[in-house]
Amino acid sequence: MKSLSPIILALDTDDISVAQSWIELTRESIDIYKVGLEFFLKHGATGLQRLRESSNFELFLDLKLHDIPNTVSGAVASISHLSPRFLTVHAAGGAKMVQAAVDKRPEIAITAVTVLTSLDQEQLLAMGVALTPIDYAIALAKNSVAAGARAIVCSPLEVEAIRQAVGPGIELITPGVRPLDAEVGDQSRVMTPQDALSAGANYLVIGRPITSYYQKSSEAMRERAIEIRESLR
Repeated sequence: MKSLSPIILALDTDDISVAQSWIELTRESIDIYKVGLEFFLKHGATGLQRLRESSNFELFLDLKLHDIPNTVSGAVASISHLSPRFLTVHAAGGAKMVQAAVDKRPEIAITAVTVLTSLDQEQLLAMGVALTPIDYAIALAKNSVAAGARAIVCSPLEVEAIRQAVGPGIELITPGVRPLDAEVGDQSRVMTPQDALSAGANYLVIGRPITSYYQKSSEAMRERAIEIRESLR
């Protein structure tokens, strides 16, 4: 049996047929796929179930729930039939909110999102957060893990410090990873996939560095996914 790939492919599209193609082209090198707001708000649970009809992949459901505990608890119950491996909530929602999500469906790895990789020090200060991105991310991660979160989403630049803060039993998932030959895009805090794994990440969320090759050809995208997967062995 093949080892589980550390790549989580971001299905950042609202087109079901395109998402299905991306899955089919990358299944030999990727096991977990991220479905976020762009897709879910257009197609909902029904659209997600259609994606799984042709390929029963593991799901990273990136909804970033953020509301009062009772509402988040109800939201978790509403999507539990989709059986996501990971379900994201905003760590900034606080311990009671995170715990409400965990208590509703303990079998789902509730995954707390710390500081978005599009934010930097200047933007945090403008929002009234006096901490540095890394100190804020550590505080959010520790608070969420204490409330029962089993996984944390953080910038790769914060992985090493958060690993030290939360220990080896928590899965760390990092967006904002870019191969050396890829454009940075709208990410402010990035790292190469190899460096992120070395720092302590378990999984890497990768989107455009792979999916942009679909515009060239299906074969180009398939080969790109294999190339990045092989570079991480």
